[in-house]
Amino acid sequence: MVTIVSEQIQSQPVCIVVGASHAGVNCAFELRKQGFSGRLVLIDADMHLPYHRPPLSKAFLNTPLDDAPAPLKAKSAYEQADIELFLGAMVTKVDAKENIVSFNKGGSGNAENGYSIKYTHLVFATGASPIIPPIPGLNVAENCLVMRNAKDALALKSLMHAKRENISNLNIVIVGAGYIGLEAAASLRKAGASVTVIEREERILARVASESVSNHVARIHQENGATILCQRNVSAVERDTDKGFQWIVCDNGERYRADAILLGVGVRVNSELAQEAGTSLHRGAISVNTHMQTSIKNIWAIGDCTSFTHPLYGENSHIESVQNALEQAKVAAKNIQQISVADAGDAAPLQNYKAIPWFWSDQYNMKLQMVGLPVNADCQVTRQESKEALSVWHFVQNKLVSVEAINSPKSYVLGGRAIDKNAFIDKSKLADPSQSLADLL
Repeated sequence: MVTIVSEQIQSQPVCIVVGASHAGVNCAFELRKQGFSGRLVLIDADMHLPYHRPPLSKAFLNTPLDDAPAPLKAKSAYEQADIELFLGAMVTKVDAKENIVSFNKGGSGNAENGYSIKYTHLVFATGASPIIPPIPGLNVAENCLVMRNAKDALALKSLMHAKRENISNLNIVIVGAGYIGLEAAASLRKAGASVTVIEREERILARVASESVSNHVARIHQENGATILCQRNVSAVERDTDKGFQWIVCDNGERYRADAILLGVGVRVNSELAQEAGTSLHRGAISVNTHMQTSIKNIWAIGDCTSFTHPLYGENSHIESVQNALEQAKVAAKNIQQISVADAGDAAPLQNYKAIPWFWSDQYNMKLQMVGLPVNADCQVTRQESKEALSVWHFVQNKLVSVEAINSPKSYVLGGRAIDKNAFIDKSKLADPSQSLADLL
């Protein structure tokens, strides 16, 4: 094995970040911004230069086939920031006792590609992976896809491109009506494909949105030609060898032709490396405190892979969003630098994570935005501003905790400010769209 163990470890710190999506990349650059002068290593299994992920299920699907995902940073930016970027590299072992990370560059098992680097700080930004449900026949299905990274999006875009002359005959079945599945459905319908969305719950977005928002989004999809089917469980994938057709079979006997299947039933946290290192987990996610520290000194975790303490939502909070990834990256970077400075004799208090979460989704001409989490909400007020615009306000007694907004940016912005300031809102007036939000808040 070719081993590269940092010779600089004695004189300056070494930080290794595992995972080069939004959390990992922003943590690395924030470290440099905060004045971290040690060696900085960023490792990721993806071969692509780190890129923006939200567009993959949205506008990216309707771009030219040879377009690459939009990069988070130019390649030159990593060189200028002196960040060592190892792409297509698989971490094979984390030795928390010796503070060593081992990985194979290029993802191969070739011993000549083996590296080991000794770290002062290790950051897990490993994200999550799509769940593949145990549906009979799924393992041999044709064009069975997920939507998590550039490879997934490019595979779907390639299929659309191959059928571009007759795309209306391209039948795509999406299993799972969460945000990713619905965003992909909107992009596919825009391109002209036939889309059927199958959801086992009573309504779409059942786990992440209010009933008012779910119903509005479902209506827009149906008006744009997508078929939305709820309270269906997929029981099998079958193939008609005579006709060459593939079918999704539901447990009620319904069958739907599927030239391609897109799975969007949820994700599981990539916590295997952290578990191997000995860090504490909660329901499969990496447990961190308000500083983004794991249970092991000098090992940190950020982004979708974490279970953390939030001042508003309590212990074991878990949020999968770009905004959460970016905010946790900033906190971890600042605290790593604080500790590095403290080791030099200039101690300073560590920063706490306290950002109010927000999310967004683009589907057709809908802009869905959400700020805060409706944790323990016992009351909600729906404000219907027009046929195409509404907002839903969630309260715990008289305390506003979350706002969902569709084509209502003012509700989203002012609602976020009200949550931050713990402002009182007259709920009876809030439901009246003739009342000015600015006056109410």
